[in-house]
Parts: sequence; structure tokens; C-alpha cells
Amino acid sequence: MVKLNKIYTRTGDDGTTGLAAGPRRPKHDLRVESFGAIDETNATLGLARLHAAAEPEIEAALARIQNELFDLGADLATPDDGKDLGYEPLRIVDSQVVRLEQEIDALNARLEPLRSFVLPAGTPLAAHLHMARTVARRAERLMTALAAREAVSSAALRYVNRLSDYLFVAARVANLGAGDVLWAPGKTR
Repeated sequence: MVKLNKIYTRTGDDGTTGLAAGPRRPKHDLRVESFGAIDETNATLGLARLHAAAEPEIEAALARIQNELFDLGADLATPDDGKDLGYEPLRIVDSQVVRLEQEIDALNARLEPLRSFVLPAGTPLAAHLHMARTVARRAERLMTALAAREAVSSAALRYVNRLSDYLFVAARVANLGAGDVLWAPGKTR
């Protein structure tokens, strides 16, 4: 249960932040950078949702994903070092990855196959989804760098990878009617 009585604590003034089980890490630590990038992804999804009224299926998925990103942040903020924490830490689970895959497949069924790379543009919803996709990819890069040094669950890594795929396909759906903005190689030479 989260309870915030006070927003500032001054405990981070020394350049550290606390993990869920109590240990402190530098704010530039890869684990902190990873859950920070997940938080950024979540914020970009909040902006995308402002433009999602015409796509209720996508809006509902984004609302759920925002909650799941808090789950992912909690997962990352609670390193699995094999020690008993006295409670079951919140972790991303395989069913969350499977749900994203099913949603990707359902959205992709509405689309024509791609014959070119897509520029991150189009409708406001599509542009915001593309922005969220790039932030999710950065989070994934940080998480894989972290996983090379210490434990990160495979479900968490799969989830963030599928998330960026979902956001790409959702952006393409948001551009239905307006059309994808396609890359024209060498067009401005």
C-alpha cells in the first residue's frame, strides 16, 4: 500500500534514491535510470490518451498499460537478489506479455502490410504514440544494459519489448484514414 504524507523528504538531496526494499542507489544507477525511463514512458502515454477519444480500444489499452508500467517500475525498484523480503514483490508476469501480443495481433489485422519505413508523424494520437514508442525503446535499452549486470526478470524485458511493438502498431491504426507517413529514401538529395 502506498501512502504519501509528504512529497519532499530531503533523502535524495545527496544524489541517491531508495529502492522498494530500502537500499539506496545513486540517481544515475542503471536500475534507477531504467525505472525512470519507464516513468517517462508512462507520462508520454498520458499525453497520447488526450488524443485517443476516437480510438476507444486504444485508449482503454493505454489506460491499462499505464497501470502496468507502475507494476514494471515496482518490479525494477525491487531487485531480485534471492533474499526473502517478507512479502511477495510485484512483478510483471507472462500473462501481461501475452495480452500485449494479442492486442498487437488484433490491431495489426486492421492494417495493410508495410512496404516502407514509417515516419513518426500523422495524427496527433499517432505522433504521441510514436514518441511513447521511442521512450519505451530507450527504457528497453537501459533495462537490457541493467540485465547484463544484475537480475531483471525475463517477463519484464519481454513486456517492454512488446510495448514498443504495440505502440508502433497502435500509431499505424491511429493513422488509418489519414495514412501512414512513409519514408522516402533520398528524396531530398
